[in-house]
Amino acid sequence: MSASRRAVLLGAVGLLGAGALAACSSDEAPEDSDGVDTSYVSGDGTATEWAPDQREDPVELAGQTMAGDAVDLADWRGAPVVLNFWYATCPPCRKEAPDLAALSTELEPEGVRFLGVNHTDEPATALAFERTFAMPYPTLHDADASGVAALQGLVPLQAMPSTVVLDAEGRVAARIIGLAESSTLKAMITTVLAES
Repeated sequence: MSASRRAVLLGAVGLLGAGALAACSSDEAPEDSDGVDTSYVSGDGTATEWAPDQREDPVELAGQTMAGDAVDLADWRGAPVVLNFWYATCPPCRKEAPDLAALSTELEPEGVRFLGVNHTDEPATALAFERTFAMPYPTLHDADASGVAALQGLVPLQAMPSTVVLDAEGRVAARIIGLAESSTLKAMITTVLAES
């Protein structure tokens, strides 16, 4: 076989391999008939925690909720805050919503605050989602993706849902990329609560 033909063959094999890897990593949902988005890229549920001495500066994020109320994370300092990045037609966002609602209700007496962050939906769609899943906490209308920008390098814009736990100082203490498993998220929040 000539050198040029071997080079073409090896290039083709390389492209096939890259395509197979891309297909494996995209983790797209199967077709669904209930209007749920099937083009999202799902995270794999990877959970990461940072010790207090490894945490960066406090997250600065403010804006309006989907209901039109002002919200500023700086006002919530002094207790853990859970940020959940979601949009209404994302299948794992819908799957984790009841667990997030339950955790929010359970941990609210301990001072833990939850805030949804949605850069995809219009308020009417997001508010319908909140009613459907009886979400007891607000969602930031993140139309300009400032919420994702505030967590640049920690929350991939295309991997929804993503959940971040901030410590009492507003610093990122933990993160889950993908569906937040309830017991994992609760353990992360409990760890941060114990620091206070």
